[in-house]
Amino acid sequence: MYNRKSMTATEFIDDAEIQRSLEYAAANKHNAALIDDILTRAADMKGLNHDEAAVLLECDLPEYNRRIEELAMKIKQRNYGNRIVMFAPLYLSNYCVNQCRYCPYHHSNTHIARKKLTQEEIIAEVTALQDMGHKRLALETGEDPVNCPIEYVLESIKTIYSIKHKNGAIRRVNVNIAATTVENYRKLKEAGIGTYVLFQETYHKASYEYLHPAGPKSNYAYHTEAMDRAMQGGIDDVGIGVLFGLDKYRYDFVGLLMHAEHLEAAMGVGPHTISVPRICPADDIDVKDFSNAVPDDIFTKIVAVLRVAVPYTGMIISTRESPASRARALRLGVSQISGGSRTSVGGYTEAERPHDSEQFDVSDQRTLDEVVAWLMDLGYIPSFCTACYREGRTGDRFMRLVKSGNIANVCQPNALMTLKEYLEDYASPETRAKGLALIEREIPHIPNEKVQETVRLHMQELEDGSRDFRF
Repeated sequence: MYNRKSMTATEFIDDAEIQRSLEYAAANKHNAALIDDILTRAADMKGLNHDEAAVLLECDLPEYNRRIEELAMKIKQRNYGNRIVMFAPLYLSNYCVNQCRYCPYHHSNTHIARKKLTQEEIIAEVTALQDMGHKRLALETGEDPVNCPIEYVLESIKTIYSIKHKNGAIRRVNVNIAATTVENYRKLKEAGIGTYVLFQETYHKASYEYLHPAGPKSNYAYHTEAMDRAMQGGIDDVGIGVLFGLDKYRYDFVGLLMHAEHLEAAMGVGPHTISVPRICPADDIDVKDFSNAVPDDIFTKIVAVLRVAVPYTGMIISTRESPASRARALRLGVSQISGGSRTSVGGYTEAERPHDSEQFDVSDQRTLDEVVAWLMDLGYIPSFCTACYREGRTGDRFMRLVKSGNIANVCQPNALMTLKEYLEDYASPETRAKGLALIEREIPHIPNEKVQETVRLHMQELEDGSRDFRF
C-alpha cells in the first residue's frame, strides 16, 4: 500500500503506485488541457508530484516539449542564475564485496587492480587536487567492511580537511559510501561531511535484486531506506539518484520523484541534490548488455522535467557524459558538475590517466582549467563556493533561502569570489583573462548594492593575497 510517510521501502516506493502513475501518464500524454494546467502551475515553482511529472515526461507533442524546455531554463535561471558549482570525485578504495552486474568493482572481477589509499597517498591525491584548484570533493569507495571500514573513511576525512597546501584547502567533503547504520551516519556528521550521497541504481525491486545478486547491497529495503537513517543520524543534506539504463527510465524517473516526496513528507526536507548518471562503458561492463540504455534525447528530456518537478534541488552531472551532453544538461537544469575527474584509485597523482582501476570510462577528459574556461565561454560562472555548508545553511535552512529568492545575494558573490581565488592561484593566463572580464560583467548583477561594494573590496583583498571570504 502506497504511503509516502511510511518508513518501509516498499510502501514509499510502491510498485503498484508507480505502475498506476505510468498508466496515467500514457493515457494523458496528448491531453493538452491537462498539460497546459501542469505547466501553468509548474511556473509558480512549487514543484510537481510524480503523476504530473510523469505526464510531462511522456508527452511527445513538439510544442509542449518546447515549452517544457523553456520552463526548465527559466526555473534554472531564477533559482541558480548562471552559477555552476565545481567538484571532483576522490576514490579511496575499490575493494568491494558486492556482485553488482553493472560495476567493474564487483567482487568476482579478478583482473581489475584492487587498491586502497594510505593516508600518505590521500595527502598526495588531495594535494594534486588542490593544485588544480578544487575546494569540494566527493569521496567514493567500494563496500568492504574489512578493507574499507567506517573508521578508515572517518580517518580519511580528517586527513583531507587537515591538508593546507599553498593557498589550497578542501572546504567541503561529500561522501558517497554504502548504506550504513544511524550510528555510522552520526559519525560522518560529526566528521564534518557536507552531503551524503547514495544512488538507488534502480527502484524496480525485482531488477534491483537481479542486478545485486550477492553482498550487503543486495538488500533492497536496507539500501532504499538509507537516506532516512542518514537524516536520523543528523545529516541535513542528502543526495539521491538512479543509474539510468539499468531498468526502464520511466519507472526509475517516477521512483526517484517518489523518493524525494517521501523525504519531504517523512523527514521534513527533500534531497539536497539529485544526480543523473546513465550506464556507460567500463572495465568488464558493456553497455550493449543493458537494453534499457537511455539515448541522448530522452536523457535531455529527463533533465528538463526533473528541473521543473524539483525546482529547488541541485542537479549533478559527472564526466560520464560528453562535453556536448553536459552542455545540454547545464542549459536545462544541472547546477553542479565535476571537472578534471579521475575515476580510479590514486589517479590524480599519475601523469597519465590510469585505466586499470577506473569505475567507469570518463567521456569528458578535459582538465579543470579547460572546463572552467569552457563554462565561461558558455556564459556560466564556475563556482568553488562551500559557504552554505560552513555557515550552517543546510537542510531546510538552505531550502528556505532558495525559495525566498534571496539566494542570489549569497551565492552570486560567493561564486564570484571563489572564482577570483581560482583565477589568482591556478588559472592559465587565457582563463584568467576570461574570468576577470566575467567578474566585472557580473558584479553589477548582484541585487544588493551594499553586497556589490563589499565584493569589490574583497576582490582587491584577494588580489593582495587574502583568501576565503564568504557571505
